[in-house]
Amino acid sequence: MGRWEPNARGRLGQAALELYIERGYEQTTVAEIAKRAGLTERTFFRHFADKREVLFYGSSTLQDHLVDAVAGAPDSAAPIDAIAGAVESVGVVFQGRRESARQRQSVIAATAELRERELIKLASLSAALADTLRRRGVTEPAASLAAEAGIAVFKIAFERWISGPGEPDLSQLVRESFDELKAVMAGR
Repeated sequence: MGRWEPNARGRLGQAALELYIERGYEQTTVAEIAKRAGLTERTFFRHFADKREVLFYGSSTLQDHLVDAVAGAPDSAAPIDAIAGAVESVGVVFQGRRESARQRQSVIAATAELRERELIKLASLSAALADTLRRRGVTEPAASLAAEAGIAVFKIAFERWISGPGEPDLSQLVRESFDELKAVMAGR
């Protein structure tokens, strides 16, 4: 494939994921990723800061989606309900991506550096959600508690989604997980 073909970022992402699965993250170089994608290293670095970011480049889109959903929640929504609605709406972002999400997560789980990066990205999501709640007039510690709880529910539902049999619906798993959280909080 030539450099001029479309979707360089997607091709690089797919090539990286394939190589990480085949060879391991540590053993894969940027040069190998670029070659597999039919591109140059220079093109790789136009799209990604480093080989870690290939696995995390969609995180800003996810954050924007969540922040917009919380900001757009009805004014009457309790903080946890605004977060729950936002996290539930993420199901559409991941629709049709279960297998690639599963593969991505297996690469992350196998590498301490990537697990750390994942935690940093999740902490950034939580901070952005808490900030959005504060802009809606929610005070501390309620804003941070609701945001952290929402990210915890997302992590659990996401893990259930990628590891479960069949084709479960991520939004449904998020709803079920929020219901479980509410039951735990109610002492049931």
